[in-house]
Amino acid sequence: MKQVYLLASGDLRESANQACWPAQSTMEYALTMAASNNGAEIIRAHAFSPDRGHGFIASQREGMDVFRDLPPDAALIIAQSAWQYSHHVLPGLSHHNGPILTVANWSGQWPGLVGMLNLNGSLTKASVSYATLWSVDFTDDFFLRGFRTWLQTGALLHTVDHVRDDFEVPDHLAKIAQDVAEKIRRDKLIMGVFDEGCMGMFNAIIPDHLLHPTGIFKERLSQSALYYETTQVPEGEGRAVLDWLEARGMQFRFGEDETTELTHSQVVWQGRMYVAAVRMANEYGCDAIGIQYQQGLKDLLPASDLVEGLLNNSERPPVLDTFGQEIKPGQPVIHFNEVDECSGLDALLTNRVQAALGLPVETTLHDVRWGDEDRDGDAGFVWVFEISGATPPAHHVDGFAGSVGHRQPPMYFRLGGSTLAGVAKPGSIVWSRIFVEGNALHMDIGTGQALGLSKGETQRRLDATTPQWPIMHAQLDGIDRDKLMARHKANHVNVVYANDAKSALDAVLCRAALAQALGIKVHLAGI
Repeated sequence: MKQVYLLASGDLRESANQACWPAQSTMEYALTMAASNNGAEIIRAHAFSPDRGHGFIASQREGMDVFRDLPPDAALIIAQSAWQYSHHVLPGLSHHNGPILTVANWSGQWPGLVGMLNLNGSLTKASVSYATLWSVDFTDDFFLRGFRTWLQTGALLHTVDHVRDDFEVPDHLAKIAQDVAEKIRRDKLIMGVFDEGCMGMFNAIIPDHLLHPTGIFKERLSQSALYYETTQVPEGEGRAVLDWLEARGMQFRFGEDETTELTHSQVVWQGRMYVAAVRMANEYGCDAIGIQYQQGLKDLLPASDLVEGLLNNSERPPVLDTFGQEIKPGQPVIHFNEVDECSGLDALLTNRVQAALGLPVETTLHDVRWGDEDRDGDAGFVWVFEISGATPPAHHVDGFAGSVGHRQPPMYFRLGGSTLAGVAKPGSIVWSRIFVEGNALHMDIGTGQALGLSKGETQRRLDATTPQWPIMHAQLDGIDRDKLMARHKANHVNVVYANDAKSALDAVLCRAALAQALGIKVHLAGI
């Protein structure tokens, strides 16, 4: 191919698009040079806007208008150096007839890799064919070989021989899985969904006809109801949540400027939201809930991250129902961040299996944010798993005492709110992802380790990404950087701790058997 059209999907929030534009511009220049060196011309499909201060597609309508004027069989590159809303370009890509290549810069600065993985997962769910690549500077052999192949053929396949579908489950684990599956189908479970489709994440919405056969159903709730219930919680109850956290050693980086710093008022509002969320989950009989929060709620209240991290922890501030009884004492109120229903389904299965095996039940999702060599030790390549705000303190070094509340970055959250940050403790983990492909539910699952890196290396990685957010230093068994990127169908990955490598493998096999019993296609990855 001689000509390739380049598109850049962006955030809905103009402040984020403006902040991320310099990195995007640098990436596009490098891609243009790589194409030119291989005899191809890159044509930008939509112009930079001086008035807006960026060249991203910033809405679904804008994306549709861009595609309207493109040749329907043109070769396309979707270039991402920042977080993006997949629905900005998914309608056009769904109807496009030409070859599609998604590309991300290998950098932690902005979540470009995260954005590309979300788009890849959305394209997979939509049954749209695409190729995908990633690079630090677009001059390395891995990238150039793949790029040349795509330019010449319009297609590119990566090796994913770390994935297998054939495995045996020991009888005692199969029995546990069967018992759990029968109980789920008999009793039924409810996922409370506070507004679907966070930030255009088409891949995060499970169609009802795929979910219902598992015995799990959605209770569709509204963030406006959560807002109202939050306002009905007395300020004293919100302040009691803050007092409870500080009594357990959690530190908050408080300031006085509401526009740029974390304030007591913001955290008290988050405490009120936490109480409201627990009560609403109880009222509707929800076994898990997901709060969208990035759209709508963020303009009314401080970010819900602190709430979400607390919900997923077994030890959390007590909340009483209308009869004065504590709601689910000593148990998480399972929450799936950014209302990612695939993560919510996964978290429910994880919780039941971990409990049956006597393993820790606290689970969370993370963004697959970035990865790099350990520059202050000999650990080799280590992933940065980093969700945008909160993880359960049970995952952190020193628990609550090792947890810190920072103000969410103003470019994303005008009204602030505390994160629930910390460094993930070393230990054996199980990682997984449920995704939709070919009108069916699939699960990739494997084992790994959360590592303890040096203080200096940890800070380097935080500074290279978003230091206000929680971080896990992760290595995945049997999977290198490029194999995960080639296979993974989402921006998110679920993680849960095991006691050791053996119990992690037991948890994998038991959850695999449970998923199969519920009609989910299971793929072991790296083991």
